[in-house]
Amino acid sequence: MPQLQRLAINPTQICDRIINLTAEQQHYLHRVLRLNQGDRFIAIDGRGHWWLAVLEAQETELFASITEEISVNRELPVEVTLMAALPKGNGFDEVVRQATELCVTSIVPVTSDRTLLKPSPQKVDRWRRIAAEAAEQSERQIVPTIWEPISFDLAVKDCTQKYRYIGVARGDNRHLWDCLMGTGRAGTGAPPLRMGEEEKGELSIALAIGPEGGWTEDEVKRAIELGFEPVSLGNRILRAVTAPIVALSLIGAAFEKC
Repeated sequence: MPQLQRLAINPTQICDRIINLTAEQQHYLHRVLRLNQGDRFIAIDGRGHWWLAVLEAQETELFASITEEISVNRELPVEVTLMAALPKGNGFDEVVRQATELCVTSIVPVTSDRTLLKPSPQKVDRWRRIAAEAAEQSERQIVPTIWEPISFDLAVKDCTQKYRYIGVARGDNRHLWDCLMGTGRAGTGAPPLRMGEEEKGELSIALAIGPEGGWTEDEVKRAIELGFEPVSLGNRILRAVTAPIVALSLIGAAFEKC
């Protein structure tokens, strides 16, 4: 199949194999991508489905018809939730974009003791658009869920993922890679997470990354009490927008070939 443009749609837009395109999507396909009636593109619903679609026209309105479903397998065999404290400025835009490219499943924007940014609803809408665009570009099967910002305490308290890690810049903590590869996991010598056949399909990871200046000691203590393991990302101090990408790259490297 030739290289085709991808468009993220909402599943509710599909009715009887017809995709009802929004005005914004019509503009994007026709004016930005220069597609015309009869041209094909790939529609993704953000929930794991891809379809080959053909652009159609009725008077001045554009819509698309589905010709076939496309079978793809682009996701990691693990659900990854990134709980990231909001950096200053527009740094979270890049976190969302690159985390999506690296196969994160959901992103929880977190306000912490050292957080300066107080995001507006418009910011959250922007992050969701960025996630959709990044999913299209990177040929994801899903569009990550971008949750409403919540406090650090609520984020760690409500966390239900099986394996929970909190990045800590300083201290004698195990490297995240060693945790993923099972090097003395939790002091038990257990096998690598990625090798546990019993965990296939149910393996989930939560990763908490702090803001500029890192988490406070109290925040780290509260997370540990709720089942998080403090981990290192190396001997260097990483920026708040760099650390999530490093951590997610390690997870991708560990699970990509599973």
